[in-house]
Amino acid sequence: QVQFVESGGRLVQAGGSLRLSCAGSGRTFSACDVGWFRQAPGKEREFVAAISWSGANKDYLDSLKGRFTISREIAQNTVYLEMNSLKPEDTARYFCAAAPAGTFLSGAYRQVRSYDYWGQGTQVTVSS
Repeated sequence: QVQFVESGGRLVQAGGSLRLSCAGSGRTFSACDVGWFRQAPGKEREFVAAISWSGANKDYLDSLKGRFTISREIAQNTVYLEMNSLKPEDTARYFCAAAPAGTFLSGAYRQVRSYDYWGQGTQVTVSS
């Protein structure tokens, strides 16, 4: 069982920054590829960013490149999502998800169905 908890979401003004954390417990999380997704009310869950188990490979939703940064702190067993220049359209519940190692290299990391484990999410609200 892969376990992790998201945190860091809150209300922020447009133009502000947030760092979301996905803290894993146990060695199994460190062996997973990890993705961040978001879901706004009435919309489908959307891929945001992903990182391979080693941290060597990363990718982002094209429209978020340059504003969002995913990183992985192996020693702390935590994956971060740094979000800058936030816009009201970034308002959503953000979910961390874990997939088997190799998912990133297979190219399937943008798909919700590729991830076996999901957190409860953390709410990000950006006011205009």
